[in-house]
Amino acid sequence: MKQIIRNLLVKSKVYFYKHIAKMDIDDSLQLSLSAVLDMQFPAGVHIGKNSYLTFDVRMLTHDRTRGLYLHTHVGDNCFIGGRTLILPGVKIGNNCVIGAGSIVTSDIPDNCVAAGNPAKILRRDIEVGPYGRFADADDRERAIRASDPDAGKLKSNKIDLTKSGADETSREQADH
Repeated sequence: MKQIIRNLLVKSKVYFYKHIAKMDIDDSLQLSLSAVLDMQFPAGVHIGKNSYLTFDVRMLTHDRTRGLYLHTHVGDNCFIGGRTLILPGVKIGNNCVIGAGSIVTSDIPDNCVAAGNPAKILRRDIEVGPYGRFADADDRERAIRASDPDAGKLKSNKIDLTKSGADETSREQADH
C-alpha cells in the first residue's frame, strides 16, 4: 500500500510540474519526492525522456541576485545523483550521469559522466540506456549477485520500464 501511495504522489508531482506549472518535461520523467524544480521561472525547466532526478536534486532557472531567468536543460536518458544542484542556464546533454552532490555550473556535453563542485567531466563517450543506467550494469549486477551470497539476497534495484509508476523505493535505494 505504501508503494501505491508513493507512486501516486510522484505521478501527481510530475503532473503538477508539467500541466499546471507548464514545465517542459517528458511524461517518462522519474523523480524522487524530495527533488525540486524551480517555480520562479517554470517555463525555463526542460527535461527529456527517460531521465531520473534522485533525492534532493535542485534544478534552478533563476538567480535573483543577478536578475537572471534562464532556461535550464537535462537531456534524454540522464541520471542526476542525489543532492545535485543544477544552476540556471546549464545544459546537461543526452545520456549523461551526474554524480551525487555535484554542483553543475556549466554545460555538460552528451554521453558524459560529471561530478564534483564544480562538476567536471570525468568520462566521455559513455553508453547508457533509459534513466542513465550503464549499458553493462545488468551484467555487472548479475556477476556480483552470483559471487556474493549476501548480494544475491538483495532486492533488485532495476527500474521496471514496462509499467509507469515503477517502484520508487527500489530506485531510491539505487541512489545510495
